[in-house]
Amino acid sequence: MSSSPLTATPSPLLPAKSKNPPPHHHHHNPLLAYLPHCTSLRALAQLHAVAVKAGGGLQAHPAFVTRLLTLCTEQGAEAPAHLAYARQVFDRIPHPGDVIWYNTLLRGYARGGGGGGGAEEAARVFVRMMEEGVAPDTYTFVSLLKACASARAGEEGRQAHGVAVKAGAAEHEYVAPTLINMYAECGDVRAARVMFDRMDGECVVSYNAMITASVRSSLPGEALVLFREMQAKGLKPTSVTLISVLSACALLGALELGRWIHDYIRKMRLDSLVKVNTALIDMYAKCGSLEDAIGVFQDMESRDKQAWSVMMVAYANHGYGREAISMFEEMKKQGMKPDDVTFLGVLYACSHSGMVSEGLQYFDSMREYGIVSGIKHYGCVTDLLARSGQLERAYKFIDELPIKPTAILWRTLLSACAGHGDVDMGKRVFERILELDDSHGGDYVIFSNLCANTGRWEEMNMVRKLMSEKGVVKVPGCSSIEIDNMVHEFFAGDGSHPHSQEARRMVDEVIEQLKLVGYVPNTSHVFHVEMGEEEKATSLRYHSEKLAISFGLLNTAPGTTLRIVKNLRVCPDCHSMAKLVSMVFNRRIILRDLNRFHHFEDGVCSCGDYWKDSESFSGGPLYPEGDRGTESVFKKPKMIIWKHKLLNVVKYWATNADSRDFDLVSYDQIL
Repeated sequence: MSSSPLTATPSPLLPAKSKNPPPHHHHHNPLLAYLPHCTSLRALAQLHAVAVKAGGGLQAHPAFVTRLLTLCTEQGAEAPAHLAYARQVFDRIPHPGDVIWYNTLLRGYARGGGGGGGAEEAARVFVRMMEEGVAPDTYTFVSLLKACASARAGEEGRQAHGVAVKAGAAEHEYVAPTLINMYAECGDVRAARVMFDRMDGECVVSYNAMITASVRSSLPGEALVLFREMQAKGLKPTSVTLISVLSACALLGALELGRWIHDYIRKMRLDSLVKVNTALIDMYAKCGSLEDAIGVFQDMESRDKQAWSVMMVAYANHGYGREAISMFEEMKKQGMKPDDVTFLGVLYACSHSGMVSEGLQYFDSMREYGIVSGIKHYGCVTDLLARSGQLERAYKFIDELPIKPTAILWRTLLSACAGHGDVDMGKRVFERILELDDSHGGDYVIFSNLCANTGRWEEMNMVRKLMSEKGVVKVPGCSSIEIDNMVHEFFAGDGSHPHSQEARRMVDEVIEQLKLVGYVPNTSHVFHVEMGEEEKATSLRYHSEKLAISFGLLNTAPGTTLRIVKNLRVCPDCHSMAKLVSMVFNRRIILRDLNRFHHFEDGVCSCGDYWKDSESFSGGPLYPEGDRGTESVFKKPKMIIWKHKLLNVVKYWATNADSRDFDLVSYDQIL
C-alpha cells in the first residue's frame, strides 16, 4: 500500500503499556454516567461538546475518550457514520499516547468498518501509532490483521505480518491464528497452511483457524482431516470448531457425517447455542434434508436474525418461495429487523419461484431499512427479470448499475438468453463478459450452444475456435453420492471410480426400464453437427448424475432416499430421467446442483421445471448468503485426495467413539 506503508519498526515489548498515560485515567468523570444513555450519534456529539467546553482538551478526559471511542466503533460496518466520527475525535487529539485508543479504532476497522478502505485506514492509524512512539501490543496486531482480512487486503496483511515479525509478535498465541485467518480470507490458503505448520500443534485456536480457512477455501475434506487430527491429539473442540466442521459437511453434501456431528453436539451440550443451531440448519438444508433443518429451527428456544435468514434461504434453495416469504413476514412481526442477508434470501426465493413483481417490490423496500444493495442483490434482480423473459430490461438494469457490473451478473443474463433462444441479445452479453473475463469455459459453451440451437453454425464454430485458441476448457461434470458414510464421486464419461463399470451396467438396465414408461433421450442440447440422434443419445447416457443415481439404486435398500450433489447444473435429459426413476423405482431423489435443489418424487420435481427458463451451466450461486461456491471442491485431483482422507476420518470416528468426550474450551475473545 503506497499511501500508508507499514515500514515503521515498533518496540518488541509485548504486551505494551500506554506511553505517558494521562494522570486522570482513574479519576471519576461525571460525563461517563451519561454516555450509556446516548442512543444516537447526535447525542454522543453533544456530550462530546460538553467535554470539550469543560476545558483542558480531550486529553484531560481520557476515560471519557476511551468510552466514547468504544461506543462509536463497537458496531463496525453496521454504523459507518459512528466509526467516521470516532476517527475525527481521535485525529483531533494532538499527541494520542494511549494504546487503548489505537486498539479501539483498529477494532472498529476489524469489524468491517471503513468498507473496502478499512485496511488502508487501519494502516494509517497504525503508522501514526509508530510515529507517536506508542508501542503496540498483541491486541493491536490482532485488530490490524482482522481489518486486513475484513477488507480482503492481502498486500496490507503481508506488510502487517512483516511488522509483527519484527516486533516479535507473529508467533503469539492470539496473533498467529489471526494470521492464518487473514491469509485465508485474502485467498492465500497456502500461506495460511505454512503459518499453521510452523505453530505448536497443540493449540486449539490454531486448529480452529486452519479448519475455518480450509472451509472458506472450499477444501472441506482438508477441514475434516484437521478435525480428526485434533481428536487424535486430545484437543478439545469448541463451538466454532463444530460450526466449521458442519460447514465442511454442507460443502460435501455429507448428510450422515453431519448427523453424526449433530449427535456429537448434543453430547457436548452445545445444542442450546444459537450459532451452532444456525450452522445445523444450514448444514441440513445444504445436504438436502429440509425436514431436519425445519426441525432444528422449530426446536430452538431463541432465534436471532441470522437463524431466521438461514432458514429463509433454506426454503428458497429448495424451491419453497412462498414459505420463505411467509417466514420473512413472520420475522418482521416478531420485531426482527431484516438485514442484507435476509433480503438476499427473499429475492432468491422470488427469482426461483417466478414472483417477479413481489421480488422487485422487496428490492425497492431495502431502502426503507437503510440497506445498501450489494452485487448479490443485483444478481438476484437480474435473474428475476431474465428468467421471466424481460431480457432487455435485465440488460438495462445491469448496464445502469451504480457499481461496475461483474462477469457473474452478465453470465446470469447469458444463461437466460440461452433459455429463451435470444441469440442476438446473447451475443451482446457474451461480448460484455469477454471484456471482463475470457477464461470461463461455461460462457463459451452456453453461447456456442445457443448459436447451434438457432442455426448459426458459422458463429458456433467461431466461438469454439476462440475457446480452443485461448486454451479454455469446460469444467467436467461431477456428481457424488454418500452411501454408508462414504462419499462416492462419478465424472461424466470416465471410469475413475472403482465401481464405474458396475454403475454403467446399472444405467443401461435403468434406461431400458424407463423406456417402457415413455423415456426418450432429450438430445435438444447436444450440438454436434457430425452426430446422429443415436450418437447424441449415447453421449448423454453416462452423465455423472445418471451414474450416481444408478449406483445409489444398486447399493441402497428399496425406498431409501438418494441424495446427489453435482458441481454443474443438471442437464434436461438427466432431469427427465430422475423424474421417471422416482416414479418407476419408488425412490425419493434429492439432487443439489449449482443453482438449486431438485426434489424428485412420484415422477414430479419440486422446481416445477421453472429452472428450464434459465439455461445456466455457470449461473448464480446456490447459497446467496455468501458461500464461496463449490466448483473448486469438484476439481478431479482434489476430489480423489479428499475422498480417501474422508474415509480415514469416518473409520477413525467409528473406532474411537470413547475419545469424543471433551469439555468445551471457550475462546470467544480471540476469534
